[in-house]
Amino acid sequence: MKKFEHNGIQLAYEEFGQGEPLLLLHGLTGNRHMFDEEVEVFQKYFRTIVLDARGHGDSDRPTAYDLKDHIYDVLALLEHLGISETNLLGVSMGSYIAQGIAIVAPEKIKRLILVATKSEGKTSSMQALFQKHEDELEGLDFNRKLLKVSPYMFHDLTAVGKWSREAAKKAKPMSAEEIAAANHALRGFDFRDDLNRIQAITLVISGDHDGLNPPEAGRATAQGIPNATFIEFNQSGHAPNVEQHMLYLDFVLEFLDAK
Repeated sequence: MKKFEHNGIQLAYEEFGQGEPLLLLHGLTGNRHMFDEEVEVFQKYFRTIVLDARGHGDSDRPTAYDLKDHIYDVLALLEHLGISETNLLGVSMGSYIAQGIAIVAPEKIKRLILVATKSEGKTSSMQALFQKHEDELEGLDFNRKLLKVSPYMFHDLTAVGKWSREAAKKAKPMSAEEIAAANHALRGFDFRDDLNRIQAITLVISGDHDGLNPPEAGRATAQGIPNATFIEFNQSGHAPNVEQHMLYLDFVLEFLDAK
């Protein structure tokens, strides 16, 4: 693990492999280890970089930040690594960050992959789902709420459960206050009017069982991006990269023109 500093915040990242860069951005309350299985494959073809977003994993956990902080953290990492152009893949929260980067610095993104995405939200998708089912969740802590709503989020609960537990073992747990700060950072973002500024060739992947960011949100995002292709996986929820892992890898590697 390596660290670099941006605006007084220490951010953790790792690099694997050589070649054209590919930067991976994880979802809300996740960490870079969510990509461990993909990294094993991607590093054979790319200089694969994984980052712990601020507030997550081994990065510093400030009490308040926003989506713009996430976006400029990534741009700072690219500058730190001397990367002028990269392929970029984001899952859920990571896909919002990725959209923001491709909008404010379109020249830096060669190919863009958005997984389980949306382009606007009054709250984080997780907070919205909790509010929708608040009667069922009353009195539960975050982890028990997450367990309770998992059937609304995912199709293959067994695969997702195993994946989440393995990644959680490799990172310090987030406190209730840290989770609240991470959720708050996503409040009120809206990229819909700016998606046409994205220059990167783009692949959008949604799962048809996703109750957090349903396929129609992914499809609408793709429709706003000039050079985007939308794909809907029919046996996935909010984690197509886990629930239909081999199919996902096939699509991503083909899109990235991996040799």
